[in-house]
Amino acid sequence: MKIQQKVVLSLGSNQGNRLENIDTCIQFIHQKIGIVLRVSKLYETPSWGFESDAFYNCAVLVHSSFSAEKILRKIASIEKEMGRIRKKDVGYEARIIDVDIISIEDQIVESEYLHIPHPQMQNRKFVLQPMLDLKLEWQHPVLLKSVSNLLAECNDASQCLAVAELTVPVINCNLNKINYIAIEGNIGAGKTTLAAKISEDFNAKLVLERFADNPFLPKFYKDQNRYAFPLEMSFLADRYQQLADDLSQFDLFADFVVADYHIFKSLIFAKVTLQEDEFRLYKTLFDIIYKEMPKPDLYVYLYQNTDRLLKNIKKRGRSYEQEIPAEYLEKINQGYLDYIKTQLDLNVLVIDVSDFDFVKRQEDYITILQQVQEKLDC
Repeated sequence: MKIQQKVVLSLGSNQGNRLENIDTCIQFIHQKIGIVLRVSKLYETPSWGFESDAFYNCAVLVHSSFSAEKILRKIASIEKEMGRIRKKDVGYEARIIDVDIISIEDQIVESEYLHIPHPQMQNRKFVLQPMLDLKLEWQHPVLLKSVSNLLAECNDASQCLAVAELTVPVINCNLNKINYIAIEGNIGAGKTTLAAKISEDFNAKLVLERFADNPFLPKFYKDQNRYAFPLEMSFLADRYQQLADDLSQFDLFADFVVADYHIFKSLIFAKVTLQEDEFRLYKTLFDIIYKEMPKPDLYVYLYQNTDRLLKNIKKRGRSYEQEIPAEYLEKINQGYLDYIKTQLDLNVLVIDVSDFDFVKRQEDYITILQQVQEKLDC
């Protein structure tokens, strides 16, 4: 499940403290549009298309889940917050900050306000030279040429002089010091989405629970007493097999593993769904399995209030989940919290995401990453 796409933005400034403007803008992009993965060197170039002071320019590679239109709106908001005032019917002009969308993977967009890839990128050395620094495996979807080929063929003879190295904001959240992180939460808390975003941003192997393949799940929601035991046993077997396989066969191309569950959730759900005698039998089997399982370096629990969980469940529209009662969700949440209190040897981070939307608000996602980093630094 791919959530995010790679976006290349070109930044320029020729008013005020140009370096500070560029640095500030990169931070805004990181906070509002998406994780900044790479930043080019800072280049000084003459103004292009009009007479003015020289520009500082750079290019940034961003992971973003937003549409091109939404990215454009967020860029306009950033420019306005930084003091740029766009004037109608005015051509090229000096500016505190200027941000252009250059490419979004292999997308081709043509509208009144949006043209992707940028229609002039192949003619502008101040775009191509910084973009080359990003070391992209990207080909122009219309011209069918790489960035290096576009630069070699560019007729722009203006000087593009590297003047400084720029900081990549993402290095402030260094998750690759760990081997395994488990992200847990109640039904509808967003654990799978968060795990997928972290996987894409930090080059992690993603392990997702295979709940959709469980034939007992729809039956359980219709008749819990009858199908609770086979459901929980099948989940336990599948979770054990999946985690044992994925954690033993570590991907050489990934820095760490991020999973949207920890096998202990089996016991939490079983305690809520099973009868007392069934649970005793289940726990005996579980304890044998649990001793063999590797423990995560960090266990993140996403707490979300019941009203928000019910709204999320309704929004994602899985038919077999629509009748889940609030009482069931509250029991599951209490089961998690009780479990967390007993795990003195587990590195646990509880994050209240009841007022967060880390899909629509990049700021919320950054806040979560900051809390994760602070926990790892403890």
